Amino acid sequence: MTDCNLIAALFTTGLVLSCVALTLTSSDNKVSFEALLARLSASLIARGEPVFPDQTLRLDGSALQSLENDITDSGDIPRSILGDGSALGGPQVQTKYGVLKGLTVDKAHIFYGVPFADPPVGERRWKPPTPPTPWKEVRDATFPRPGCMQTCSGPIYNECPTEVSEDCLYLNIFVPLDVDFKSPLLTPLPVMVWIHGGDFIAGSASKPLYDGRFIANFTRTVVVNLEYRLGAFGFLVSGKNPKASAVGNYGLLDQQAALLWVQQNIAGFGGDPSRVTIFGESAGAQSVCLHLMLQSSQPLFQQAVCQSLPFSIPLKTRHEARKLGKHFAKLANCSAKDWACLQALTSQEVLAAQVKAGSKIVNPFRFLELFESWGPYIDGELIKEQSIAAFQKGHWQKDKPVLLGTTSEEGVIFVYGVFTKPVSALECTVYTTAIFKQHALRILHKYIPLYQDADRRSMLSQIVTDYVFLCPSRRAARAAAGGGGAAWLYVFDHAAADPRVWSGLRPCYGRVCHGAELPFLFGSAAVANFSLTPPEQLLANRMLCYWGAFARGGDPSPAPPAAQTPFCREQRPVSWPRYSGASADSWALMNLTLASHAQPGFRDQLCDFWDKLGVY
Repeated sequence: MTDCNLIAALFTTGLVLSCVALTLTSSDNKVSFEALLARLSASLIARGEPVFPDQTLRLDGSALQSLENDITDSGDIPRSILGDGSALGGPQVQTKYGVLKGLTVDKAHIFYGVPFADPPVGERRWKPPTPPTPWKEVRDATFPRPGCMQTCSGPIYNECPTEVSEDCLYLNIFVPLDVDFKSPLLTPLPVMVWIHGGDFIAGSASKPLYDGRFIANFTRTVVVNLEYRLGAFGFLVSGKNPKASAVGNYGLLDQQAALLWVQQNIAGFGGDPSRVTIFGESAGAQSVCLHLMLQSSQPLFQQAVCQSLPFSIPLKTRHEARKLGKHFAKLANCSAKDWACLQALTSQEVLAAQVKAGSKIVNPFRFLELFESWGPYIDGELIKEQSIAAFQKGHWQKDKPVLLGTTSEEGVIFVYGVFTKPVSALECTVYTTAIFKQHALRILHKYIPLYQDADRRSMLSQIVTDYVFLCPSRRAARAAAGGGGAAWLYVFDHAAADPRVWSGLRPCYGRVCHGAELPFLFGSAAVANFSLTPPEQLLANRMLCYWGAFARGGDPSPAPPAAQTPFCREQRPVSWPRYSGASADSWALMNLTLASHAQPGFRDQLCDFWDKLGVY
């Protein structure tokens, strides 16, 4: 997804194997965590502040150690940008666990490497997160910590953090420059919590691409980026007994623990715990969507943004997750029932078995499984059904405003990344049949007249865009609107087919591909080795204002000028209509392009086709 280039490598393999197929949780600590969530749900807000009995914070455990590893500019925020963090005048904040010292840079106050849970190492590997052990000395929060364990080789090498560790449950906080930590704000600021993408096997909260200082400063919000366990470390399922096996979904519980930390502590950073927006892209958007479904997440945030949500990618069932876990254990020279053997594996041994196990299709008749080898699964307790089904049936928190969107050519990076040479009509037919089986002829009949080029890669790319991303998101937005929910829809459709976008990080082949909106939203275009033209900069600025307005009031449309930030008053963003069926023109999304505008009927004919086909 944004960080999941591995999809591209798996795309071809899945097609081939599909063709062949056609022819042929919980420890004692978890109870404490769940009890804490239950208390939060029962009495979250008292006079605008969360209520937590002190005794829930006093848990046994060894003190966290500061990680002084150098972070270079190849994968994380360079120290040359941040300074050495040694200045005595750095901002300090008292949290429930101890004092943090951050640093002040040109656009924001930043606190890096803030622990929201104890390190999930040793006996805590494959256990739910537990609150961090309090510290007595002032903790240095002036540099990022290592990312969670992941493979830093192959197609995703350039997007990996420089250093990785099992000790990775940290978050980064970005606070507007005008916040005075010695004088509490009369009106606390909205909070935006970013969940990174990466196919649930890669990515990091400290990627320069996700530098939250620009959003924080220009929209006057407190931005939080969180880490969560990835791959087998976060999602291995080896059995049912949480005391003697891995029961999965730990990465999702990590995210909940980080959101819980925000509820407990963000007021000290000028943030309002009763105005928390979670937002994410790709696998991060999947995470956001799941939190909208989870009752235990209900009190942890108030609104949500899902960017490039791959709705059509199914979650694994318990049986499929157990089968993957059994295969993983075999590759690690263990038995799935041998808990001691699994726990004794080194980090690198776990990672090696994860990579090998993830290359195998658990169910060859479900091609889309290849898009997400590891990740959340339907455990029957935390997650009870597929995301798209939950949204269609109304089994989600409909009282929360939701903003959904995609880029206009999501599928390009996956199709062109695999098929480096033109694809003939015959090959295209074979691939489409492998994926969609009995529906293939109807799909080809629908798309072939629209794409006359001999090279069918553009057609395949649009099929992936419409089927995986755009149309199921539209259907979810319509279901939300039909159920009384508040939803807004967008497409990022930057007018120029610009080969500069993502240059040096990931090629977009001159298209507006998966993740192309991120340098605009985060103000991090320079990280992607290109500079914005004046019209592009205006688009980026207006996107900041839309996301900021949504975080502030649950509606991306700009507030009256007097209520806008000075920055946004200068940008003059146009009104963004709510997505509803009140009239023929009310099914309008926002086309985020050089001249952004509300656009009714965007690809409606094709999305109507997919809705009726009933394949997601």
